[in-house]
Amino acid sequence: MNLSFIDWLIVIVALGGMIYSVSMTKGLMQSVTDFLSAGRTAGRYVLSISSGVAGLGAISIVMFLEMGFVAGFALSWWGLSQGIIILAITMSGWVIYRFRSTRSLTLAQFFEKRYSRNFRIFAGIVAFVAGIINFGIFPAVGAQFFINFCGLPDSFMGIPVYPLVMILLLGVALYFVYTGGQIAVIIADFFQGVFVTIVLFWIALYLFFTIGWDQVSESLEQTPIKLANEQIAELKAGDSFQDLSKTEQDKKIFDINEKYENSSRINPFKTSHVEDFNFWYFLIGIIGVMYGTLGWQGAQGYNSSAKSAHEAKMGSVLAGFRGLPQGLFMFLVPVLIYVLMNHSDYQSVADSVSNSLDNLSTDTLRSQMRAPFVLSEILPVGLLGAFAALMLAAFISTHDTYLHSWGSIFIQDVIMPFREKPFDKETHLKLLRYSIFGVAVFIFLFSLLFSQSQKIALYFAVTAAIFSGGCGAVIIGGLYWDRGTTAAAWTAMIVGAVIGVGGTLVKQVSGKWLVDSSSLATIKEIILFLQNINGQEYWGIGMAASSLSYVTVSLAGPKQKINMDKLLNRGQYSIKGEMKVVTQEPEFGWKMFGMGKEFTKSDKLIYIINYAWTGMWTLVFIVGTVYNLYTPVSNSTWMEYWKYYIYIHMIVSVIVIVWFTLGGFSDLRHMIKSLKTENRDHGDDGWVARIEEEE
Repeated sequence: MNLSFIDWLIVIVALGGMIYSVSMTKGLMQSVTDFLSAGRTAGRYVLSISSGVAGLGAISIVMFLEMGFVAGFALSWWGLSQGIIILAITMSGWVIYRFRSTRSLTLAQFFEKRYSRNFRIFAGIVAFVAGIINFGIFPAVGAQFFINFCGLPDSFMGIPVYPLVMILLLGVALYFVYTGGQIAVIIADFFQGVFVTIVLFWIALYLFFTIGWDQVSESLEQTPIKLANEQIAELKAGDSFQDLSKTEQDKKIFDINEKYENSSRINPFKTSHVEDFNFWYFLIGIIGVMYGTLGWQGAQGYNSSAKSAHEAKMGSVLAGFRGLPQGLFMFLVPVLIYVLMNHSDYQSVADSVSNSLDNLSTDTLRSQMRAPFVLSEILPVGLLGAFAALMLAAFISTHDTYLHSWGSIFIQDVIMPFREKPFDKETHLKLLRYSIFGVAVFIFLFSLLFSQSQKIALYFAVTAAIFSGGCGAVIIGGLYWDRGTTAAAWTAMIVGAVIGVGGTLVKQVSGKWLVDSSSLATIKEIILFLQNINGQEYWGIGMAASSLSYVTVSLAGPKQKINMDKLLNRGQYSIKGEMKVVTQEPEFGWKMFGMGKEFTKSDKLIYIINYAWTGMWTLVFIVGTVYNLYTPVSNSTWMEYWKYYIYIHMIVSVIVIVWFTLGGFSDLRHMIKSLKTENRDHGDDGWVARIEEEE
């Protein structure tokens, strides 16, 4: 499990490359706008690659490995249902285009423009609290990964290694942010994104061609039987089972077999009993994709870093392709890890991993570290080091981005609105750095003290819901509905925050106290019921309740006149140079597909390819779903489908890696040139000069 000299050398070289990429940004930062939004100079490919790896992160890789181990191939089918939603969002510029048109540096700055200063402060506080709580477990998961994967000792020179690793990694991320703000974050994340994508794809290929497809089929087909037998054995071992009549015993065994018949890792139409990650998980996610666009501010610096609203829109379009190589890893590798842990041909790997897992202290930690332990056993020298290096890059890319985002939000959206005039440049930058350091200290302490009790994906959902549960209604209503009121925004945000905070806190109630039925029995039953609602479900409840409250209060209260043209800088309020017109009058057909005057021929080609790719998989999903409703498909047929699905994505991933790498380096060159030569507006610092009066 320990890394070899070659593996450690790869990690060190990768870290050196990251530090060198940041050194390129020295001297480029001239203003607050540079620190917050990279001077609004980023092109589509740089935006797509950088924001992609920032959103991925080491913790997300661990999360997807954990999810995929439980759900298998089957759940990816329901992921295809998101295609048409994502297509509609990207092609229309849903939310993203209008937000960029407001020229807001942060979401809460938009809230002040659209609603009020007080609401901006409140929304900023809610976003900040939700963000740092969600962010709080990142150092813990990252440190646990490196300690267990690299075989680090428990202590070094008498100092516990666990907090030491967190401090070292956070220190590197802080250095990146401090050096050049969002400029350094984007450039460093770009290089890290290229590296992470290539290595993830490489590992997926290696494991796919190492493990036989027949072994994959055998392991997945046996899953329902294996799970049922395990639970039946556990049932028969209990004393209460022996006291039951034969009829009652048979009934319980029958119920277990029936349950696990619908726990397939192959057939998506037999996943009703897949724990947590079933159809309902994806249904809520589908709704959340549209509802929550821009709702999560963990990468808010990217929302305003584009050269123009059009480049921001194109960056979102390209994201659908950018994620394919990474998505192949997330889809395929967890299943292959399951095979390695359950097929008889790999019993030695399973035994070694099980022994390592037994040494860990909690079930939560064992669930998170299972996949890393398997990879440490199966990956060869060199590839083992490359995986450790990519996790280091992913860790730092997320941490520098999130430190920048949450630290900036505290100053921009909580502190600044209390002032009667903006900060001077030097004071502003100093406070931003202080705030970022404070966030780093908080998440370090949170990781040390917080007890994780649920899977990472569900923790993300419930903590993010503190803000995103309510803000979706506020964002969509504010950008598209001139009838939406400030009172409605307050109501929606409060409702979402209460549901999200409640769902987070209820998971921390002691299980030992709850099993003691001697006192407060009714309250304990309620808490147990609330604990059984998973994080994704809390998010869904928050979205529904907040949307209903926003619409109801807006319609019930007095009308609030909003000048949408002024808010969106259009018509007589348009900003010179904000839109580059390529075609004076686009043909109706192009316009119908979301392509306006600013679209070049290459832009249109990218759009057409995106329509074709997404449309193809959406059609596959619709036809396949309808067919399965009438004619059940065998496991062998499904396995053939998944095999061809993998091959297609492998071929396309190669094209995407070359395409985005070349496009990204071209964008990077233009970005650095712009930062060196263009004059920036030093007054563009997030200050809102005119504020609507409170009603």
